[in-house]
Amino acid sequence: MPTPIRTRGRVDGQADGRGDGQVDNVQSRRPRNRHTRLLVAGLVLAALNLRPAITSLGALLEEVRTGLHMSGTAAGVLTSVPPLCFAALGFAAPRLARRFGPGAVVLAGMVAITAGLAARPFAGGTALFLAASACALMGIAVSNVLMPVIVKRYFPDRVGTMTGLYSMSLALGTAGAAAVTVPMTDAMGGGWRLGLGVWAVLAAVAVLPWLGLVRAPAAEPSAGASATAPGGAAGTAAESAGAEPGPGLRLGRSRTAWSLACFFGLQATGAYITMGWMPQIFRDAGVSAGTAGLLLAVTMAMGVPLAFVIPRMAARMRNQGPLVVALGLCGLTAYAGLYLAPAAGAWLWAVLLGVSNCSFPLALTMIGMRSRSGAGVVRLSAFAQSFGYLLSIPGPLLVGVLYQHTGGWGLPIALMAAFLVPQMLAGTIAGRDRTIEDEALMRD
Repeated sequence: MPTPIRTRGRVDGQADGRGDGQVDNVQSRRPRNRHTRLLVAGLVLAALNLRPAITSLGALLEEVRTGLHMSGTAAGVLTSVPPLCFAALGFAAPRLARRFGPGAVVLAGMVAITAGLAARPFAGGTALFLAASACALMGIAVSNVLMPVIVKRYFPDRVGTMTGLYSMSLALGTAGAAAVTVPMTDAMGGGWRLGLGVWAVLAAVAVLPWLGLVRAPAAEPSAGASATAPGGAAGTAAESAGAEPGPGLRLGRSRTAWSLACFFGLQATGAYITMGWMPQIFRDAGVSAGTAGLLLAVTMAMGVPLAFVIPRMAARMRNQGPLVVALGLCGLTAYAGLYLAPAAGAWLWAVLLGVSNCSFPLALTMIGMRSRSGAGVVRLSAFAQSFGYLLSIPGPLLVGVLYQHTGGWGLPIALMAAFLVPQMLAGTIAGRDRTIEDEALMRD
C-alpha cells in the first residue's frame, strides 16, 4: 500500500486536521484582514482631518480678521460656513455613495480638504478665503455623513466601539489643531497663512489609505454583518450595501428622525460657536493668545477619552436620555462661569464645555442605533446631519452680530446657554428605545 505523502504536516488533502476548504478560508481571510486594517487606518486618519480646518482658524481668528480686514459680522459669516457646507453636501452624500461607493466619496472628500487647506493661505481677500475654506468644508461634509454609514456597513456588531474610535480620533484632531496652531506658527516664524496652510500636509496623508481602499477589490462586510448591533440595530450585508428601505419609511414623518435632527443641529450650534468664538471670549477677558488656544485645546481634548467612552455607554443603554441631560447640564454650568468669571475659572469652564461637546459622538451613536438596516442608517444620517447643520447655521452668525453691536459677551453667552434647553429636550426624545422602522410600522 503506498505510503501517504507528507508535506509539512499535510496528509492526503489534510493539514493538521483541516480540510482544503478550511485552508482556503484561512487564506481568503488574509486579504479581508488587510482590508479591515486599512479601513480602520482610513477611518482614523479621516477623522483626524474633519476639524483642523475649523479649530486652527479659531485659534488665529483675530490675526485672520486683521489680515483680511474682516468685520465682526463677516467673521460671524465665516464661522457659519462650516454648517452651511455640511448641510448642502450632506443631502447629496447618500446619492453620491450609491453612485460611486462610499469609499470613493470619502477619498474625494479627503482630496477636497487637502486642496482647500493648501489654497487658503494664498487668499488675498475675504471672498477667496471663504471659497478655499468652502472647498475644504465640502470634503468634510460628505465624510461627516458617510463615516457612520461605513461603520454600520463593515462593523455592524461593533457600532459603539468603532464610533468611539472614530469620535476619539476626531476629537484628537480637533484638540491638536487648537493647541499647536499658534505655537507652531510662532516657531516657524511665519504669519497666520503658514499656520493655517500646514494642516494640508495631514490631509494629504489621509488620502493614501482611501486610495488603497478604492483601488483594492471590494471586500465583504465583516463576519458580523448580520449580527444584531448594540441597541437592536441589525442589517444584512445587502442592506448595508445600500439597498433602499421599504417605501413606508418616510423620515419626514418620523418623530425620532426629526428629534435626532434637532438634537444634532443644536449640539452642532454649540460646538461651532465654541470652536469659532471661545478663544476670542478668553482673549477679551485678558487671556493671552497662546493660552486661549490651549484653553480651546483643553475643551476639544476632553472629547478624546470621552468620545470613546460615551458611545460604548450609549450602546449599552436602552434609553440615552439621561446622558443627553447630563451633558447639557455641564454646558449650562460652563456658560454660567463664562458669564460671571471668564478668566478666573477659565480652565474649569474649558473642561466643562469639553464634556458638554461630547453630545456629538452621542448623536452619531444614536443615528446608528435608531435604524435596523445599513440603508436606513444612510438615510437617517443624511437626514439628521443635513437638517441639523441647516438648523445650526444662524447660531455662530448671531453670536458675531451680538458681539459686534453690544461690544461684550453677556448677550452672546446667554444665547449660547439658551440653545442647550431645546437640545436636551430633543435629545431626550431621540434617545428613546425605538427605530425609524418601528415608527413606520406603527403608522401602517
